[in-house]
Amino acid sequence: MFDVILIGCGITGAATAYELSKYRLSVAVLERENDVACGATKANSAILHAGYDPEPGSLMARCNVRGAALARELCRKLDVPYRPTGSLVIAFHAGERAALEALYARGLRNGVPGLELLDGSTARALEPSLSPQVIAALHAPTAAICSPWEYCLALAETAVRNGVQVHLSSGVTAIRRVGGGWRLETASGSYEARCVLNAAGLQADWVHDLAAPHAFTLRGVRGQYHLLDKSEGSRVSHVVFPCPGPQGKGVLVAPTVHGNLIVGPNAEPVEGGDTATTSQGLAYVREKALRSIPSICFQEDIRSFAGVRAVAEGGDFLIREAEGAPGFFDLAGICSPGLTAAPAVAEYAVELLGAAGLPLRLKPDFICERKRLRFHTLSPEAKTALVRQRPEYGRVICRCETVTEGEILDALRAPIPPRSLDGLKRRTNTGMGRCQGGFCAPRLVELLSDALGIPATRILQEGAGTWLLAGETKGGPAHV
Repeated sequence: MFDVILIGCGITGAATAYELSKYRLSVAVLERENDVACGATKANSAILHAGYDPEPGSLMARCNVRGAALARELCRKLDVPYRPTGSLVIAFHAGERAALEALYARGLRNGVPGLELLDGSTARALEPSLSPQVIAALHAPTAAICSPWEYCLALAETAVRNGVQVHLSSGVTAIRRVGGGWRLETASGSYEARCVLNAAGLQADWVHDLAAPHAFTLRGVRGQYHLLDKSEGSRVSHVVFPCPGPQGKGVLVAPTVHGNLIVGPNAEPVEGGDTATTSQGLAYVREKALRSIPSICFQEDIRSFAGVRAVAEGGDFLIREAEGAPGFFDLAGICSPGLTAAPAVAEYAVELLGAAGLPLRLKPDFICERKRLRFHTLSPEAKTALVRQRPEYGRVICRCETVTEGEILDALRAPIPPRSLDGLKRRTNTGMGRCQGGFCAPRLVELLSDALGIPATRILQEGAGTWLLAGETKGGPAHV
């Protein structure tokens, strides 16, 4: 029997697994997909929010500001791409300027450092691409951007190195009380634990109902995005938001840590986890983004995508022990700013476990650091020395992102290796460039096939059933 089982390995589950791995506990993570970061964690704005938006006194406010500070240090220790951009919320008329003043006051109550209200000309001095119609802005210098899937993976990998077990393709199908704890039935077998943490994202209400009387309902809100080529990556240097409205923070424009420009999202209710993009949704995103930054060149669009966030009734995070189910805790409704808040949510979850009687004894040998070799960032001298030592680093597989075979092999040997082409993409950036994998995909399939010991026809693009190849169309020597 484990001390703790976590259901779900998005950013909330991964951060909580990392936090739990600091203690002398036996911990398992059950993830229904074949990789970590497969829900909203891989499809969001990649923003680490400053914390002026949540309602003062809410769990969201508590975890946002604390989480932003923790994220900065975690990204440094775990070698996750991170960039302290700051953010601007812009106003076009007097009514919106009043809204900025309200956000400023709320941010002060939440303890957000460095907030300042700017006039339009001062805002444009910081961000020259802003619309000339902008009359004011709220500047939050502690906002930042990161690589969300790499952040999640780094937390999960480090947890594994500290003894946590991660079981993929292990969706929970049933939960019941057993003596002193809980038994969970999954696609990969049965697991028992003294305590269970429900971090199942959009399915957290359904998972809760397996263990306790119905207590909350989550609704899915889909956000669609444009990702633009690196030729647009310097269009802005800050995260630029419009004034927030009833549907959320609005369509933002931001750089990414990989050098691209991201634009989105809209906000539309959807059933289940429908991540389809629509012409209407993307047109709305373009229209709103051009109002903030009129010079964006959408001809440089290389990818559109959508993510679905789980929003709880009342809008706040739900972090609590389930009524009538001692030892079962919900970490639910973790919508924006969930990426930012995750490490603080994890701290709070561990506090709840301790208050419930779980002994929390720190490990003296906790591994708190991680490094990833990125060939394209090395000096010419370091590249030459590395290639002499390990020739596989001299073979570039992804030309757009300059990713070498050595980096791909490192990912395939990591604590949580990829099981799909997109899983490899999230670890190494292969296929993220302008050609979107058109050049490197065949070689990546070969490398995955060799590493997983399965034929190329069984290699997946992402989840179950997304095979890339059906079979050979020509005779002759074996080929991909």
